[in-house]
Amino acid sequence: MSPMSPTPAEPSPSRTAAVIPAAGRGVRLGPGTPKALRALGGTPMLIHAVRAMAASRAVSLVVVVAPPDGATEVKNLIDGHALPERTDYVVVPGGATRQESVKLGLDALPEDVSVVLVHDAARPLVPVDTVDAVIEAVRDGAPAVVPALPLADTVKEVEPGEPGRPEPVLSTPVRARLRAVQTPQGFARDALVLAHESVAVDGEGATDDAGMVERTGSPVVVVPGHEEAFKVTRPLDLVLAEAVLARRRAHDGF
Repeated sequence: MSPMSPTPAEPSPSRTAAVIPAAGRGVRLGPGTPKALRALGGTPMLIHAVRAMAASRAVSLVVVVAPPDGATEVKNLIDGHALPERTDYVVVPGGATRQESVKLGLDALPEDVSVVLVHDAARPLVPVDTVDAVIEAVRDGAPAVVPALPLADTVKEVEPGEPGRPEPVLSTPVRARLRAVQTPQGFARDALVLAHESVAVDGEGATDDAGMVERTGSPVVVVPGHEEAFKVTRPLDLVLAEAVLARRRAHDGF
């Protein structure tokens, strides 16, 4: 090839996208506004979660799965908040269960997306280093990756009984082998799509996409999670999240 010959076009790199199912009501935080739209530091939790995914330079697209009748409201909400210009986003209506909503988010992904993150809107403060660690592990060849932390408490398996009544203990799992799983969970796209197409989950659907991938026989690996990636489920969690956010703002000066 002569020096004046044009350089051959490089193949376009595969893209990473994040799917955020945000169609749930969040009943444990009480009645009223859906959990994902509750304010944290004056900004809806969902916006914090979208920004947490967009903070990773590897994430080029965020798909927000909104309540079935609230896609326009959620899109207007996101339009009103600053997001990195390098990151695109799209809002799609969700389904009756989390599993259905994730599947609808997957259906909205462009063909060139090969790595998919699934992130809880109720984990608004996950650090970007955790997001990047999950993506890197998928790109290194793991079909499914979950961030997780060791448990601080001893765990008992019990025979469930009536609320508030004593329950008999069945066993005490070895705590050193247990991990509390967080999000974002990361996947090779094909592995996650296969799981959603082939794994039937009863009741309200799956709460853990990695668990669905496990059922297909694909390996799942754990990377270190972060204490600030906790899930905001109860009123006390919201108090803790406000404290973490206030500490970050004092440290970062914004």
